[in-house]
Amino acid sequence: MGWLHSLFSPLKKLWIRLHSAHKKSRGIYILYEDVKSCPYEDVHVLWSILVDAHPPALPPTKCSKI
Repeated sequence: MGWLHSLFSPLKKLWIRLHSAHKKSRGIYILYEDVKSCPYEDVHVLWSILVDAHPPALPPTKCSKI
Protein backbone atom coordinates (compact mmCIF):
# COMPACT_ATOMS: atom_id res chain seq x y z
CA MET A 1 0.00 0.00 0.00
CA GLY A 2 3.02 2.28 0.48
CA TRP A 3 3.69 2.32 -3.26
CA LEU A 4 0.18 3.64 -3.87
CA HIS A 5 0.77 6.51 -1.45
CA SER A 6 4.14 7.27 -3.03
CA LEU A 7 2.46 7.41 -6.44
CA PHE A 8 -0.38 9.75 -5.52
CA SER A 9 1.41 11.99 -3.01
CA PRO A 10 3.38 14.01 -5.63
CA LEU A 11 0.29 14.27 -7.83
CA LYS A 12 -1.75 15.57 -4.91
CA LYS A 13 0.93 18.17 -4.08
CA LEU A 14 1.04 19.30 -7.69
CA TRP A 15 -2.76 19.53 -7.86
CA ILE A 16 -2.88 21.66 -4.69
CA ARG A 17 -0.05 23.90 -5.89
CA LEU A 18 -1.66 24.55 -9.27
CA HIS A 19 -5.06 25.34 -7.86
CA SER A 20 -3.86 27.48 -4.97
CA ALA A 21 -1.62 29.54 -7.29
CA HIS A 22 -4.59 30.18 -9.56
CA LYS A 23 -6.63 31.61 -6.70
CA LYS A 24 -3.83 33.89 -5.56
CA SER A 25 -3.28 35.39 -9.00
CA ARG A 26 -6.90 36.39 -9.53
CA GLY A 27 -6.69 39.57 -7.42
CA ILE A 28 -9.51 42.03 -8.04
CA TYR A 29 -10.92 39.92 -10.84
CA ILE A 30 -12.77 37.79 -8.28
CA LEU A 31 -15.50 40.45 -8.44
CA TYR A 32 -15.68 40.48 -12.24
CA GLU A 33 -18.79 38.28 -12.49
CA ASP A 34 -20.66 40.44 -9.96
CA VAL A 35 -19.74 43.63 -11.76
CA LYS A 36 -20.63 42.17 -15.14
CA SER A 37 -24.12 41.25 -13.94
CA CYS A 38 -24.80 44.65 -12.38
CA PRO A 39 -27.31 46.77 -14.36
CA TYR A 40 -25.88 50.14 -13.26
CA GLU A 41 -23.56 51.95 -15.66
CA ASP A 42 -21.77 53.72 -12.80
CA VAL A 43 -20.51 50.39 -11.50
CA HIS A 44 -19.10 49.50 -14.91
CA VAL A 45 -17.36 52.87 -15.17
CA LEU A 46 -15.81 52.48 -11.73
CA TRP A 47 -14.72 48.94 -12.62
CA SER A 48 -12.99 50.13 -15.78
CA ILE A 49 -11.16 52.82 -13.79
CA LEU A 50 -10.06 50.25 -11.23
CA VAL A 51 -8.84 47.81 -13.87
CA ASP A 52 -6.95 50.53 -15.75
CA ALA A 53 -5.30 51.70 -12.53
CA HIS A 54 -4.03 48.19 -11.69
CA PRO A 55 -2.65 46.53 -14.84
CA PRO A 56 -1.84 42.82 -14.55
CA ALA A 57 1.63 42.17 -13.19
CA LEU A 58 4.16 41.04 -15.72
CA PRO A 59 6.56 38.24 -14.83
CA PRO A 60 9.98 39.50 -13.80
CA THR A 61 12.50 39.66 -16.59
CA LYS A 62 16.18 38.88 -16.30
CA CYS A 63 18.53 41.66 -17.21
CA SER A 64 21.53 40.53 -19.17
CA LYS A 65 24.76 42.45 -19.01
CA ILE A 66 26.59 42.99 -22.26
